Amino acid sequence: MFEHEQVVIRSGRRSRLPVIVAVHSTALGPAAGGLRLWHYPDWRDGVTDALRLSAAMTAKFAVAGLPSGGGKTVVALPEGTVLDPERRRDVLQDVADTIESLGGTYSTGPDVGTGPEDMALIGTITSHVFCRPAHLGGSGDSSPHTAQGTLAALRAVSRRLYGTARLDGRRLAVVGLGRVGAGLARLLAAEGAALTVTDTDPDKRKIGDELGAVWCSPDEILAADVDIVVPAALGSCLTAHTVAQLRCRAVVGPANNQLATPDVADLLHRRGILWVPDYVASAGGVVHAVSTELHHLAPDEVRARVDAIEHTVTGLLDTAESRGRTPAQAATELARRRLRATAGPAGT
Repeated sequence: MFEHEQVVIRSGRRSRLPVIVAVHSTALGPAAGGLRLWHYPDWRDGVTDALRLSAAMTAKFAVAGLPSGGGKTVVALPEGTVLDPERRRDVLQDVADTIESLGGTYSTGPDVGTGPEDMALIGTITSHVFCRPAHLGGSGDSSPHTAQGTLAALRAVSRRLYGTARLDGRRLAVVGLGRVGAGLARLLAAEGAALTVTDTDPDKRKIGDELGAVWCSPDEILAADVDIVVPAALGSCLTAHTVAQLRCRAVVGPANNQLATPDVADLLHRRGILWVPDYVASAGGVVHAVSTELHHLAPDEVRARVDAIEHTVTGLLDTAESRGRTPAQAATELARRRLRATAGPAGT
């Protein structure tokens, strides 16, 4: 059954590229989610991505206890398309037009392929945008807060596995050294963790060298002998094949859509490997941005919401253990319970 409230698909009047906005739910509040500018073999693959990612955003906000619903924007670029500055501006203006037409039902922020400067351009047409640059009054780059939220999740997992939230001396493998991954690796190094790192870009090795980390090839790092694997690149890294190779006790990271298929969560559980759902561990960035720009909270309140990810993960692990569930099932049940709570007289 189709579960989304609204899906808009337009051919941008300037760019002539498919602009897809999926609003999964506004039960908890107006929807929010990032703008993904990515290449797809077929534009309908972009629709599939938008549907999946927007549903994950609903779960992310619900589990975090925020008054926001889930949405996502995808611009499906044909394979091989390169956007020059003029055409990129056309694409972003087409996105802004589409979002403005929704009348506040949905606000967008950065995702794969976009950043704060793109949000600034979108903000010249619609006010329904977040993560604009700080000098324009926005919350700026969300990646440091995503990294901080992931660190909070890792502390909760460390406490469960080792009886302490301290990460000094723990062996962690960070898979991907993009903005979030590199920031998280620096936080972990400062905590005293022993790091193994990788990235598909060999130039990122200098980040590992700077942190005193062991460099590993992308093909081998998931099988590294470490305590915790930290996926921080693009998704679908956890498959039946890669799970069989894992030698860690937990997988906790900010990469979206880590599971190639939902049943992989059960494979991890059967192997005794604790997996925190990616939409829980990665929530810090969007929690910070939405709390700052859409909910207008004070900085200390915003930081408290990001740090609360540690308590959220602890609660999920407690529920999973007491009810014989996986953490993924516990998170799904929590999200559904909070969404159902809006269906009564107060939520209609």
